[in-house]
Amino acid sequence: MEPFHAYIIAVDGYSSCGKSTFARLIARELNYVYIDSGAMYRAVALYCLENNLLVGGNPLIEKLREEMKNIIIRFRLNEHTGMQETWLNGKNVEEEIRGIEVSTVVSKISQIREVRSKMVSLQRKIGHNGGVVMDGRDIGTVVFPQAHLKIFMTAEADVRAGRRFKELLEKGMEVGLDEITANIRMRDHEDENRKESPLRKADDAVLLDNSHMTIDQQMEWFRKLWTQIIQRYEH
Repeated sequence: MEPFHAYIIAVDGYSSCGKSTFARLIARELNYVYIDSGAMYRAVALYCLENNLLVGGNPLIEKLREEMKNIIIRFRLNEHTGMQETWLNGKNVEEEIRGIEVSTVVSKISQIREVRSKMVSLQRKIGHNGGVVMDGRDIGTVVFPQAHLKIFMTAEADVRAGRRFKELLEKGMEVGLDEITANIRMRDHEDENRKESPLRKADDAVLLDNSHMTIDQQMEWFRKLWTQIIQRYEH
């Protein structure tokens, strides 16, 4: 697909819907920059785990607020794999942030106002020139409400758990399907009910339920939608 003007594409939705895979493929097809906003929150969660900023799974909010100035998150392209990787304070943490331990606490970390404020500011800075595909929970509602295309993804919880289970097994991580299912349902509840930027579909977002769709079918769906978007803005 030929690249068009520097548009902003926001992909929001529930955890383990395949947002990252979908958004990454869109970016590759359009020759856009892909930004995984969820990786930023996961990096903060990892920092908390490594620096004793959690008690009983709950963040020590005042200490974390003080530590935010010491948290530096960058994205770097791996030239060998062609994949974008997350770096935390000069260390590649792409694998560490995908583990179940981080998944268990990340929703609580992302509810903290100072954390969201810093991450949103960074996300806007990265994407302000357009030509980006950014996925997350509040990209179309908070980070880029002016996005040219907003997609909201969902899928049945059991389907999402199965996908996540397979992904972690392929990475050599030993986890139980029941544990993952419980984690997904917990994150859904926390994401929907948090005070700071709760998960919700933007009024002008297009819904994609990919419960029974392959990634190829999702991309076909996107291409048809993208043609409509281009016609809207280019004519």
